[in-house]
Amino acid sequence: MSIPNEALQKVLQEIETQAILSQQQLAVVKSQITSKQRDSRLLQLTEAELNSLPSSTKVYEGVGKMFVQEDPAKIKKRLETERNDLEEDIKGLKKKQNYLETTFTNASDHMNKILNRAG
Repeated sequence: MSIPNEALQKVLQEIETQAILSQQQLAVVKSQITSKQRDSRLLQLTEAELNSLPSSTKVYEGVGKMFVQEDPAKIKKRLETERNDLEEDIKGLKKKQNYLETTFTNASDHMNKILNRAG
């Protein structure tokens, strides 16, 4: 029992669309991961710099066009919270990346199987 060419073409086109879509989303997710990793590294460097300062050092934080003196402990806590949030975001994006890679691989495999059976 063979599948008509029109139906085969339609299925092949749907699988190809799915593969292209997952490949595009994969590129976006990879760039998001890279961006968040860069931000996380910047926060780690800032934390390390704050930790190297003596406790009596005055610390200022930029707010718009001005700088406001801030308690170093508050800044450290905020930086730690931001870094933890970024790490959670990165974990979620890596799961999404894995899913999209699997989807793309499966779609490619299905296309190859269909083409091999048809040819």
